[in-house]
Amino acid sequence: MSDLVIHGNGFYLVLSLFIMCFASYTMLKMIEKPLQNEFTHGFNWIIGGAAVFGLGLWTMHVVLMLASHYRLVMNWSMLPIVFACVIIIYVSLVVMQKKNLSSVRFLVGALLMALGATMLHYLSMLSESVVILKMDWPLYWISFGVNFIGAYLAFYWLETKGSGYKLKSCFSLGLSNIVVHQVGMHALQIDYSDVLSTDLLNQYLLILASLLGLSTLFILSFSLTTWFASNQYTQMNERYKLLVENSIDTIALISDGKWEFMNRAGLRLFEVHSADKLIGSNVYNLLAEPYHNELEAWLTAGQAGDDASNKPIELQWMSMQGTLLHTEMVRVSSTFSGKQIEQVIIRDISERKKNEELLINSEKLYVAGQLAAGIAHEIRNPLTSLKGFLQLLSSGRGNINHFYDIMKTELIRIESIVSELLMLSKPQVYEFVHKDCRQLMADTVNLLETQAILHNVIIEFHSDYRPLWVYGVENQLKQAFINVLKNAIEAMHNGGIVTINMSLDLDRGVMIRIKDEGAGMPAEQLSKMGQPFYTTKDKGTGLGLMVTFKIINNHQGQITAESKLGVGTTFIIQLPYMEQPNLPMDQKQSERGQ
Repeated sequence: MSDLVIHGNGFYLVLSLFIMCFASYTMLKMIEKPLQNEFTHGFNWIIGGAAVFGLGLWTMHVVLMLASHYRLVMNWSMLPIVFACVIIIYVSLVVMQKKNLSSVRFLVGALLMALGATMLHYLSMLSESVVILKMDWPLYWISFGVNFIGAYLAFYWLETKGSGYKLKSCFSLGLSNIVVHQVGMHALQIDYSDVLSTDLLNQYLLILASLLGLSTLFILSFSLTTWFASNQYTQMNERYKLLVENSIDTIALISDGKWEFMNRAGLRLFEVHSADKLIGSNVYNLLAEPYHNELEAWLTAGQAGDDASNKPIELQWMSMQGTLLHTEMVRVSSTFSGKQIEQVIIRDISERKKNEELLINSEKLYVAGQLAAGIAHEIRNPLTSLKGFLQLLSSGRGNINHFYDIMKTELIRIESIVSELLMLSKPQVYEFVHKDCRQLMADTVNLLETQAILHNVIIEFHSDYRPLWVYGVENQLKQAFINVLKNAIEAMHNGGIVTINMSLDLDRGVMIRIKDEGAGMPAEQLSKMGQPFYTTKDKGTGLGLMVTFKIINNHQGQITAESKLGVGTTFIIQLPYMEQPNLPMDQKQSERGQ
């Protein structure tokens, strides 16, 4: 009675191990299918996996009982036992799908799996003719513990998906259940009241043949279903792979601040010859240093579920060959193999940045050309004065010292006008510095004063008594102010007043309001302001305000417009207040008016 396997013949043991490993592998394949918690073509993969595994357990039990000296109990009561085992295994697999339970699901799932397997083994040996039943409980708990450990390891390997994880998982389940059966044969001692007669044996064989046929049919049908589904899944995977690999944009996966995957477009973008040189490396290695904090905050916000993190951000990278890359990036957060992972799409906008820079420069030259007539008129007046003073000096008449002071003043005036004109025509340099916005506006007003006079326009400039510090590119901000002021001047065909008000709002930053007394605009025209090539002027390009909107946006600001027909239009520019970091604390408080 103590012999569990026929001496000298390990065929049944190997066959049982093969059956369990095959059933376990089929179950693992089925529960890994997509849409695991939904019915696909009328079939639930988890139910199918549980049924295959339960039938595999019962088949293994039958084969090992035939190989032992124990009596094989075979009647129709086996069906509810197998059914109950399948239900318990199904619950175990469902628990394993609950990602929100974290590591607890491994414990609960393994306990349920061990409960179902041991229940099927021990209950299958009972019948109505049992007269003596003894249980060795230490051996029972040993068998339960072995099954629990085997199931836990299988679930753990399935979750981590290491090398050969599926083979290790199915072998762990198969071997642990073989051990459970072998130990269980020692743990349970049973004597039956009846004798195994020929009629009873024939009845057992008939039931056995029926149940084995049904189990074989179920396992083969589930295996074929899994095989067909696997082929469909492989084809679907190939389609997605083609979409990802043939994308012109970079598609990458980031986990724990490291590159997990990158398609061919990304490797070309970063000028990498082999993915091995990039995969596993820190994403910040190629990111320009000023953008490290921005990317880190963006990724952190996405993990916290902040919707704002789904908006695209612009970043600068350095390729492996040292090429500067301007990019726009969007992201989607998800979970893969139990880890938080970020799927990002990176688009190269370097060419767009160059075009924007060329557009800004061309608009600056266009503005400079329009200002040339007024500046020429402004310069001609001091030049005429200088010519007259030189003639007086050559004749020796008048107060020479007084003439020198006037001539010096006129030359300074010419120099300032020429300097402002040259500043507009310089190539774009993205050098962000702290500037007092009042001074930038004063220089702009000084430059446009002549044009205002020619249009019979008066510019009234009112500013806060405190410095209005902003952090930006001086040339760009001046150009934005020039575009808005020039439009205000040209909007008043019969002359009028342009009012500039500058103030500091502690909540909103530096507020600039530029109001004209023109004809105003209807709401339809106002909504199109800033669109390229949209203009209400006869000879306008429609690019001036577009460039202005882009400049203010690049400085993290906002620009809006309000207009009333017959009253005029007001442009409101809002820029972040950025006080100089090196100022003493008492001076900062003084500037804030505290």
